Amino acid sequence: MYRTIYRFTVLLTILTQAIKIKKVYGERLRDKIYVPINGASCFRRLNATQSGSVGVLHLIEEKSDFDFLLRSLSAPPYAPMIPPYLFSRENIMRLKNEGGRNISVVLLIDSNTDKMTNFSHELQCPNQYSGIFLPNSTESPTCKTNTQEGTWNPWGTGLLYEDLPFPVYYVPEQDEIKKLIKCFEDFNNFDYNSHTRRSLCAIEVNTFMSAAVSTEVCMRRTKFINNLGRTRYCDPLEGKNVFATLFPRKIQNRLDYVDNQEKYIIVTCRLDSTSMFELTGLGAMDSLMGFGTLVSVAHMLKLLLPDQSILKNRQLNVMFLILNGESYDYIGSQKLVFDLENLTFPPRYTRTSPITFDNIEFVLDLNTFDEISSIRLHSISEFPQAKELLSKLKHYGSRKEYDFNIEFNSSLGYEMPPSSIQSFLRKNISFPACVLNAPPTNRYYHSIYDDEVNIKFHYANTSRDYTQLMSIDEAFRYFPADSVQMKIRNISSVVAMALYEMLTYQNYTSNKLANPLLIDEFLYCFTMSADCALFKAASKPNSLPALQIPPNRYISVAGSPQESTGWTYRILGYLLSNKMENVTESNCNYLPRNWFAGFDGKGECRLTTQNYSLALSPAFLIEDYNWSSGEYSTWTESTWAPFSARIFLRPSRLHETITFSIGCVVLIISFCLIYIISTRAEVLFEDTGPGASTDALAPPTAC
Repeated sequence: MYRTIYRFTVLLTILTQAIKIKKVYGERLRDKIYVPINGASCFRRLNATQSGSVGVLHLIEEKSDFDFLLRSLSAPPYAPMIPPYLFSRENIMRLKNEGGRNISVVLLIDSNTDKMTNFSHELQCPNQYSGIFLPNSTESPTCKTNTQEGTWNPWGTGLLYEDLPFPVYYVPEQDEIKKLIKCFEDFNNFDYNSHTRRSLCAIEVNTFMSAAVSTEVCMRRTKFINNLGRTRYCDPLEGKNVFATLFPRKIQNRLDYVDNQEKYIIVTCRLDSTSMFELTGLGAMDSLMGFGTLVSVAHMLKLLLPDQSILKNRQLNVMFLILNGESYDYIGSQKLVFDLENLTFPPRYTRTSPITFDNIEFVLDLNTFDEISSIRLHSISEFPQAKELLSKLKHYGSRKEYDFNIEFNSSLGYEMPPSSIQSFLRKNISFPACVLNAPPTNRYYHSIYDDEVNIKFHYANTSRDYTQLMSIDEAFRYFPADSVQMKIRNISSVVAMALYEMLTYQNYTSNKLANPLLIDEFLYCFTMSADCALFKAASKPNSLPALQIPPNRYISVAGSPQESTGWTYRILGYLLSNKMENVTESNCNYLPRNWFAGFDGKGECRLTTQNYSLALSPAFLIEDYNWSSGEYSTWTESTWAPFSARIFLRPSRLHETITFSIGCVVLIISFCLIYIISTRAEVLFEDTGPGASTDALAPPTAC
């Protein structure tokens, strides 16, 4: 009996080692079967109104290739690989409406981009349901007409807002695309009639999303608490606005006191951008041009007006506001207006008095500047500040000694471009607000291709001082007149000159203009690499290097990195601050003092004015909000499992059938063998060797 136990122990040990060996080789076998594919997926976003997908790869090279997927299927489901020039609304909607279950996943491959003439999947009328209303109406006239020519995004397809039944996976890397195409050519691209009888190259994409239906339903499910805990299905889009004042504000002990003597000119722009896919879309022409213009204007005014002594009205200040979430029905500006109404802006932790609508002289929004040569100042009606501003813009834009050659015109009426001032005007149609905007020419609005190439940006990398103003002649040593750096320099100089005259009542006559080197560094940081000179100067000395990629400017949700917001906070603090001489780092560790590396990297103490405010739609703060009212933005983002994709050889149907049949036979035989062994165990495992004993064990001795 003891020998039987010993043999059983040895057998168990051998089986255990075999299982371990099998596990090791199983992992290696998996790596041989599957090849991972890196990319980015579109993800579900909801307003008030998929797990793993496997498909056979099929390359789309011309429009007629869609016919095979929709009419001549031999081994469905398929995963079409579509280049950008064929990724149109017409083709994708054909796959949605006619493909049914035959299309499991769509791959957007970044190839043959030279054939692409436009790529924008935003609406032709962005934010068309959250703008100003016509009198005695609920209609929002975002677009001038119902024709494509009268829209603000003529090339928009609206696919960003379509509920597609299949995931869309973006593959940008050329090495990954070569893997996909080679696998397709080797196994799929011949003898289509025999697809059912042989192995085919397929892809598995995992893009599991938790949310469904609408924001109202998703938030109700998320707030429901059961005995097993709380499950999050979606999160509100949420970020932070960044603001800074030209001159420091007084610290107040009474935070409910409104100083009616304070007056502000508020200059705004958008911080965020968006696209169909995760962590893609630089928004270079879309919002970065306006963002860069605001930063340049702020920097120039700070150098021209170090304090309020030169101002005609010393109670007048300028606030620069960079708003987040504007791509999704003006989240940041809606929250700003909500806070102004409720006396909660700026936030109480800033220890400054609240600002109300009565404190605001007017709001100027720097919107999109697709083309710098012709710019319009849009407003609902003509008000004194807009009239004065337009007059000064025309004056400085046409001055021969500056050679800006910018034409400024006025545009009055309800046909306003999609911009932040719509949130102010929706609350009060007579509020003094205007927006500078160029005619739309951006063919890649809110897309993965609105990058540095789209604005023709070439980094000069001069390592010269960008913290001072630059003379007219010196700028041309570094940049040609038609460069994007000079274009932004021109528009920001004109705006800064006009505001300077409105603040001081003095003509601007100096030959010092905005510095294009600052714009060069700014664009490099936000389109090419966060490990850049401007970000280093706005950080503490000897800080860890930033990532070699540009910061993501999608608003995202609470708890996400929000790196673009942090960098915006730092550069506003650095460029809009006063240097404090002879102050050491140990005495510069409390707000509003900040210790920056500075241009030379040695460290300097600066008195700053920048701060944050919450960018979250009031719909998620108001108790029992009516989700169907349309008053506030209601965008949420689905929670999801990590995205992944991998290619493998999918066996033929005959192979799968044979494998399944063999498995069933082996299962039946295994049960039979187990039964026979179990019923014959005393015979099969009887110990008949020398010295064996079949006597029963003696009973234990009584104590």
